[in-house]
Amino acid sequence: MDTNERDEITVPDALVQFFRAPFRLRTYTNLLYLALAFPTGLFYFIFLAVGLSVGAGLTIVWIGIPILALVLTLSWGLAALERQMAIHALGAQVPPMTPPASGETRTVWQQVKAFFANPVTWKGMAFLAVKLPLGIVSFVAVLGLLLTSSILLLAPVFWSYGAFEIDGLIWSVDSLGAAWVCSLFGLGMLFLSLNLLNGLAAVWRWTATFLLGSERFAPASPASPILPAPAAA
Repeated sequence: MDTNERDEITVPDALVQFFRAPFRLRTYTNLLYLALAFPTGLFYFIFLAVGLSVGAGLTIVWIGIPILALVLTLSWGLAALERQMAIHALGAQVPPMTPPASGETRTVWQQVKAFFANPVTWKGMAFLAVKLPLGIVSFVAVLGLLLTSSILLLAPVFWSYGAFEIDGLIWSVDSLGAAWVCSLFGLGMLFLSLNLLNGLAAVWRWTATFLLGSERFAPASPASPILPAPAAA
């Protein structure tokens, strides 16, 4: 297949995906995840900042050690919750957080060592820490893009009530026809905004896949059967 044939196939598909964005359920689950990223990220930041600082400060009197242990345990639970949210809301294919169960009984000390040796323990905490800055970006993007698109899209409605004016911003809206032009512009911006927000959700999807699981814990794919060699004629 040459380059021209690939372009003839991929470009229409990309256009179809672009115009399908408002009609896909995944778009709205992405928006829900992006909108909740800021408040949950703020909660995680406060939890980690207070828990780690208090625990580290009180280690000199030994009471900080159980506090740090509690922070690590709760961080693991929050990371597991975030993994499920990424799987169901973003459609991310996140690897497991722990290796498959071996069936052998391990002592408490062995479980503690495995917990600290698991890279997901620390990558999960990193995800909780970076969710606040990424959540701020996501919240501003959702609010700014969708609010602007909606205002332009509803320009004829606002104009009919005499409450719409964007003089000097894009063009002067001094008639109902100009308001309808704004509405068409807002419709195009809405399609563009939803696709941009889906792209931002893809960044979240990649981040969750990388930080909330480990590929070495993924179950091995079954080996394909070895077919016997054909008999000689």
